[in-house]
Amino acid sequence: MTRTSSPSVCGLSRRDLLRGMSAGALGLALVPAAFPVWARDLASTTSPAAAWQNSAPFNAALDNAVAKGQIVGVTAIVAQDGKIVHRHAAGFADRAAGRAMQQDEACRLASMTKPIVSLTALALADKGHLRLDDPVHRWLPDFRPKLADGSTPDITIRHLLTHTAGLNYGFLEKPDGPYHRLGVSDGLDSSGLTLDENIARIAAAPLLFKPGSAWHYSLATDVLGAVIERVADKPLSQIVRDLVTAPLGMESTYFVAPAGQHLATPYHDAASQPEPMSDPFALPFAQSAVVYSPARAFDPHAFPSGGAGMVGTAEDYVRFAEAIRMGGAGIITPQTAQAMTTNAVGHLAITAAGPGYGWGLGVCMVKDPVMAGVPMSRGSWMWSGIYGTHFWVDPAHQLTVVVLTNTAVAGMSGPFPQSVRGAVYAG
Repeated sequence: MTRTSSPSVCGLSRRDLLRGMSAGALGLALVPAAFPVWARDLASTTSPAAAWQNSAPFNAALDNAVAKGQIVGVTAIVAQDGKIVHRHAAGFADRAAGRAMQQDEACRLASMTKPIVSLTALALADKGHLRLDDPVHRWLPDFRPKLADGSTPDITIRHLLTHTAGLNYGFLEKPDGPYHRLGVSDGLDSSGLTLDENIARIAAAPLLFKPGSAWHYSLATDVLGAVIERVADKPLSQIVRDLVTAPLGMESTYFVAPAGQHLATPYHDAASQPEPMSDPFALPFAQSAVVYSPARAFDPHAFPSGGAGMVGTAEDYVRFAEAIRMGGAGIITPQTAQAMTTNAVGHLAITAAGPGYGWGLGVCMVKDPVMAGVPMSRGSWMWSGIYGTHFWVDPAHQLTVVVLTNTAVAGMSGPFPQSVRGAVYAG
């Protein structure tokens, strides 16, 4: 596996200055003294009326998907050169109630939570509070999952960020697999577990492979969230707020939606048209099923899932993505922002994306656009969420696109996102 060894990246040049310091004392130094200027300026540079030459095909791609019954509702934003150049919303946030999707509609982000939590970990690394090559058991002493041969290899923070730890997801294994037998939560259901309880169940399952030897999409970011809590001695929701969402002005992005906040009603793919999700709802997927609990987004007792637990708006997510694209916005250093979005796993196959892709420190990236079959430039980075959301950033075109739908999984993969990408690069 290719590893970032530059001493200027992610705080790795710092000796372990805080080794032995209490996490409580450490937490006092985590909150930025002032919000970055960029976070305040995004709204003032927003130009929804600005001419963007591809707005007509872009709008048509969204409108047609609604008209054809692919998705129920969508809200999307295009930013270029650091400015929002186009917004469009179509369809329904709640079809039965006749409530139209709004441009500022909050949606369940699912796995689009992962880059936010990854950025939080990188911010802690840049501040010297942890190192990417620290073993996870330094912070979670009982997290020592074993290989099939009974050996106990070290898993590092870097392995968690790159999904090379050997962990799994329940929906990616057969129904009689170890994660199912142990009752591991994928972070989308209403399990009643605490974060510590879920991490203990993950640790009890055998590793799929020796850490660093392969890539497999997994609950690694949930484990990373537990590490972040130990490092900061604060709940994950609070430290993400302190280090990322508040400094960037992401005022509608939370692990638990505030009382009274509307969220787009979630729907699932069905034969004639998408249907509302029940609670719980099991969607056949991969080797078993994704189990959703839409009410989890409002449950203050649900553990904060670092891999799937947040809700937010398209504009908030544009702020987040643009902050990284433009060098970290003071949350992380420009060198760390570059490392986050650069392939960090060598030639390992990114099975959840396919040929032509790599993986950075928390995001998927395009190594070969032709092989990947996408119109984005080499070096573009992205991810999606299984409630029906996706985003990408194309640094070569200084372009960020965020598309939030309320339809699983059509809003995440398949003809709809393909048509959106084609529309953005039309001509």
